[in-house]
Formats: sequence, C-alpha cells, structure tokens
Amino acid sequence: MIKLIQNENELDKEMLMKSLSGRKMIAYMKAYGAGYDFCRFYKITDETGTGCMFIINSTLIICTDGYLQASEELQFFVSMNLPFRIEGDSRIIHQINLGEHYQILNRTIFELVPDEKSQNFAEEYVDFNPNLPDVYTILSEGFPNIADFSLWYTDTSHRCRHGISRVFTYRNCTTASAIFDIGDEVLIGQVATKVSARGSGYAREFLKWLAYFLNNLGKRAFLLALDVRVSFYREIGFREIETEIVLERIDIDKESVNKGEL
Repeated sequence: MIKLIQNENELDKEMLMKSLSGRKMIAYMKAYGAGYDFCRFYKITDETGTGCMFIINSTLIICTDGYLQASEELQFFVSMNLPFRIEGDSRIIHQINLGEHYQILNRTIFELVPDEKSQNFAEEYVDFNPNLPDVYTILSEGFPNIADFSLWYTDTSHRCRHGISRVFTYRNCTTASAIFDIGDEVLIGQVATKVSARGSGYAREFLKWLAYFLNNLGKRAFLLALDVRVSFYREIGFREIETEIVLERIDIDKESVNKGEL
C-alpha cells in the first residue's frame, strides 16, 4: 500500500538515517513539511517490507528497509508520475521496468577526505553568504540543464533560511553547496567553476579545504558523481564509498523546467 504522508512523525527516520537519500528526505521534510504539492512524501508497506518515497519537483527518491520489492502498485505509481529522475535504493530501482522512457546512469558516492595542507588555504577568499544570483550565474555555466533561476532561487533560499542548506563561493568563481546537514553528515553538491577560471585548480583546492573545514566541525562530508566526473574526485584523493544507479528520462528535452537536478 502506498499512502501519502501528512506530517514528519510518519517518516521512518531510523530507516532513512541509514542512507544519504534517506537523510535528504528528512532534510526536505524539515524544510518544507508535507503541505506542498511539489514536495510530496509517501509511505510504502506490503508483505515484503517497508519504504518511503519523496517527490521534489520532478525527482523521485525511493528508500526501503532492504526487503521491500517493486510491487505492481509501486510500478504503476512510477509509470503514472514518470519523474525526470529516479534515485535512492539501487536494489529496488533495478526492479522498476519503464522501458524506453529511461536510461541507467552510474553514480559514485565519494567521502571528502581532509587534507592537512588545507590549513594553508586562503580562507579569506571564501564567501560564506554569497549573493545567490551570482551563484546561479556560476552554476549555469557548469550545468546548462539546471532548473530555471526562479525555481532554483526559491528552493535554495528557502532551504538556507531553514538551516538545512548552505552555499559557499571561492574567489567569486567557484561554488559548492551543502545540500543538507543531518546527523553530522553533509551532502555536498552543485560544484561548479566559471568557464573563464577553469584550469586554475580553484575547485580542487576549494573542495579539499571544504573537507577539512567540515571535518573540524565534526562532520563527514560526501558528494555524488556521475561517471564523467569520477576521475576528477579520484585525483583529488576523495574516498569511493559505493556505486549506485540513477534512472533518467531520455524522452523529454533536458532544457525543460520539468526536470530534476543532480
């Protein structure tokens, strides 16, 4: 049975805290609650196990107890919504059959490993509270298919105001965001550098410093990388934790606003 969740107390937080996808679900619940149409939460229960689902804009995240199977009801739910991206528990995502609508992408989870050399990093060039339109300008050069400005700005500013997310820039040309900080684990995302500053090494030294900075706060930091970026994070020296899969629509224009974000 799939049931719409009406409040935070209905989330199985013990289960969700076991994965980055689950923590992301908790973070968005804390930021938005369960009262928005674009941000919906569901509980899944049947004889095989339990799970939770979360739709934000057009990204569907599925988390399970490790036993839940992809029932006909779950298959029907996904086929009716046809989100731009499906992520979360790779085991159950493998069971979802959506034919020609989706492609399978591999994504690696990296842990940001602190580097003692980062103590000499030029922290005075870090902006801990940057102007968000300037951040979007940087991101739009790195991610041509990023959501339109109004959608991105509304979501990002809302999460920052609620203490769920934090945005940084370095030398006004490189940016990275803490997508969430839940239970002393931080997910870093939206890492980009202006085209004019690429090759400078700014992203590399900024991320190494960010690992050091967060470690000093007692936090473990992670990021997610599609295959095209894996070699970059390996060269930096970040630790590979595991590989997961993501399903992404191939039958709609990536420039459409009806899409999710990595």
